[in-house]
Amino acid sequence: MSPSVATRAEPARVTWRVVARLLLMVLTLLFLIVPHLLYRAVGRPSPMVMAFLNAVGWIAGLRIRTTGTRLRRDVLFVSNHVSWLDILALGGAARSSFVSKAEVGTTPLVGWLADQNHTIYVQREAKREIQSQAENLRSALAHGRPVTLFPEGTTGPGDGLLPFRPALLQAVIPTPPRLQVQPVFLDYGDEGPEIAWLDPESGLDNFKRLLGRKHPVPLIIHYLDPLPDAVERDRKTLSEAARAAIAARMAQPAHSSARAPHRL
Repeated sequence: MSPSVATRAEPARVTWRVVARLLLMVLTLLFLIVPHLLYRAVGRPSPMVMAFLNAVGWIAGLRIRTTGTRLRRDVLFVSNHVSWLDILALGGAARSSFVSKAEVGTTPLVGWLADQNHTIYVQREAKREIQSQAENLRSALAHGRPVTLFPEGTTGPGDGLLPFRPALLQAVIPTPPRLQVQPVFLDYGDEGPEIAWLDPESGLDNFKRLLGRKHPVPLIIHYLDPLPDAVERDRKTLSEAARAAIAARMAQPAHSSARAPHRL
């Protein structure tokens, strides 16, 4: 499948549905923030982060099913990227942290929320910092927590894959003894191009447009087989193998064997 070249230029409207969903998201944050801060104060991992991502995803309309076997520790998920909804889906369902562009960390409120999920920030254009950024990712993986990397480097069109950027995969070369790399295909089905964040639509307009949808957003998370050790000899080979695995699953017809929606 070839990537879509469609664009969206019309600004999204603020409807009652957008306001209602945004209000529910704020109430969810206020309800969970105190127990979250208490967990952090005593130095324990906070389950409120996963609960928040799951709840906000549901409010936004996500209805998630899964296929395959999700690795729970010592795993780098390598996934296609379609929407900001991907963060809610994998953060909640897979308990994953993320590798994100540095601008996210400086965005008011969004940056704070990302910090609570142990987001790893990178300057994708700062070649001099690639080594230190790779070390940050390697350090995070050493703690066993799942981390998701979107090697397309941006949101794709929803009906195809962009080229993968292998630079950050250097962080797992050589692969640590216990670490596995698991490709993940986020499948929005026929809704993919509608969900996708495309130029020149702003992030705010995309947010309003998706919250204003009348219908739920169906998503199947396909956890594919972990990549074999043989492809982990260099970052380019690893990147190509991950992309090929996702592309192969994307090319298959839809299956009805997806599991029930995940639960908190």
